[in-house]
Amino acid sequence: MIKIAYLINEDNLVATSSNDDLDIVKTVDGAHHQVVIKAKKHLRLVNAAIDDVLKLNESDLVFLNGYQSWTDTMEANLTFKERNVKKLPKLLNNMFAFDRYGDTLLYDYDKNKLHGYDVFYVKGEKEFFSYSLNYKKAYLIYEIDKKAKGLSLISACANLALNEGEEFVLFDYYQFDDFKEGLNSFNSIHPLKDTNKVFGYTSWYNYYQNINEAIILRDLKGLDARFNLFQIDDGYEAKVGDWLDIDKEKFPNGLKGIVDEIHEKGYKAGIWLAPFVAEEKSKLFSEHNDYFKKENGECVKCGANWSGFYALDFENDDAKAYIKKCLEYYIDLGFDFFKLDFLYAISLPLYEGKTRAMVAEEAYQFIKDILKDKLVLGCGAIPSNCIDKFEYLRIGPDVSLIFDDVWFMRHMHRERISTKVTLQNTIYRSLFNKRLFLNDPDVFLLRDENIKLSNKQKEALLLINSLFGSVLMTSDNIGDYGIEQQSLLEQAFDVFYHSSDCSFRKDGKYINISYKLNGKEYHLQYNTLKGVME
Repeated sequence: MIKIAYLINEDNLVATSSNDDLDIVKTVDGAHHQVVIKAKKHLRLVNAAIDDVLKLNESDLVFLNGYQSWTDTMEANLTFKERNVKKLPKLLNNMFAFDRYGDTLLYDYDKNKLHGYDVFYVKGEKEFFSYSLNYKKAYLIYEIDKKAKGLSLISACANLALNEGEEFVLFDYYQFDDFKEGLNSFNSIHPLKDTNKVFGYTSWYNYYQNINEAIILRDLKGLDARFNLFQIDDGYEAKVGDWLDIDKEKFPNGLKGIVDEIHEKGYKAGIWLAPFVAEEKSKLFSEHNDYFKKENGECVKCGANWSGFYALDFENDDAKAYIKKCLEYYIDLGFDFFKLDFLYAISLPLYEGKTRAMVAEEAYQFIKDILKDKLVLGCGAIPSNCIDKFEYLRIGPDVSLIFDDVWFMRHMHRERISTKVTLQNTIYRSLFNKRLFLNDPDVFLLRDENIKLSNKQKEALLLINSLFGSVLMTSDNIGDYGIEQQSLLEQAFDVFYHSSDCSFRKDGKYINISYKLNGKEYHLQYNTLKGVME
């Protein structure tokens, strides 16, 4: 049954069929389903759902695709409990804005429900595969009622305004009762992309913001001809948001000379930016506060990183001109590769008459139109809106220097830093790799200092990244590697560039992994609780 909630003036209304306010047209062509509404009066959508799509068994494994890059993504059964950050004390949420990293402003969490976005499947007694084509207009949320064991579809159409005579596609999706048939259809809609694999260095996971010219040049010299990218991460700018102000104490000679040295070694030069946000202590925030999106007269906070950070207003022409100026500044410096972070922030606030999907779609396209042929790695981004815009996408949270971060962070938001979670995401989001974009599973780390991962955990991280990703990055100075570390890296190269037929199967706490390499078949068992191969 279709149910559409909407507003006319201040009246809350619900339609299950065409009425005096709107027409509902549902079409089914084989596996292709579509629902379109046409407004007969000016109205604003609140919600739309299709109930009773599928009945599930408690033992079934369902694919729950997280909201943004960092959101935990998994195969789970119906006993799984989603973490609801709104259950945290209000004091914590007010201080650290934990409720701003994920989808709590978009989706109403319920302890009796599970949900995922835009791609969904079931493995078990029944098979099912479904994917949405409507992500440019409204995300498709696959919602499971754990008690009723039923699947519903929700169109994330909230806030959309329609004038009389205007039409809007609420649902546009495929569904199949056979997993392989559905996967083949998904793959045919998204044909294979060129495999421009990246093996690179990023400064973040060793020094974090504590970088300077000497560190960057030293680590650059330690790399060899196997690398094709050297990326400078956060810490070079005076403040997040002040992208035109390079920290003169850390980088007294600026960045142009470093870019030239990167190019002399034959690598692409990469830079990190968060173009849609600025921190509270930035000059941009204090001097151009009008550039920032306001709700109820207050700037929209997006999280607690740095000194707290806020979303620029995408409908403000001056703010958009500033974003363009900053990106063009780094183009002019010679950078080839742009890691753009915290992209979810641009669609965190509501924009008049638009869904969040529509805002993200416009904003990400705006970025790509500026960068043109430059390579873009999206991070902290909504995956669906990156399709056909960004070449690469981070598909998990940040790797942590311990397996599952500090104990109290395990109880925080679903986008928290965690090696355990990012390995999980790397495996389960592998169906997107080379189809929607090239997957970036984040870094591997083999060094001995400044890290608390065990050797076995580091080896598992390297192998899983090599098998399931198209980007292989590190923050290690590999010039310091010993013989054993060099040998592990050489083996990983072979896997990264030459393995095939990689597959996985969940079995309780284990994930069984199979692949082919140099004419041989390999079968491994990954322990998800310990982070090691057994």
